[in-house]
Amino acid sequence: MVHLDTNFLIQATIPGSLAHGLFSSWSTTEEPVNISTIVWAEFLCDPLEPMAEQIACEIFPNPEVFLSVDSKLAAGLFNKTGRRSRSLADCMIAAVAIRCQASLATINRTDFKPFVMYGLTLA
Repeated sequence: MVHLDTNFLIQATIPGSLAHGLFSSWSTTEEPVNISTIVWAEFLCDPLEPMAEQIACEIFPNPEVFLSVDSKLAAGLFNKTGRRSRSLADCMIAAVAIRCQASLATINRTDFKPFVMYGLTLA
């Protein structure tokens, strides 16, 4: 199982990008790919072409929800990794991936590396 971070999802919509190629390869190997509702909210904040939103809805009809157990894990990640400004959403995305035992595909690996020692696997 692979979960996509928002920046990876955005890049995956660009034909010819590395993210697009990786996403395509996971699709052909039938590797399960999903996003969290946190990623979905961030994605929808971007200025989107109507077609991009429609395609994303078709590919990810059921984003993984953010549960109360994820709240506790996300808060722990935030506190354990230095309470970095603007990192709470990353902590939330990481928490969902950890709970789902999914590796996380992201363009900003540096932002998520601090969570690896707490159970996150990067794709």
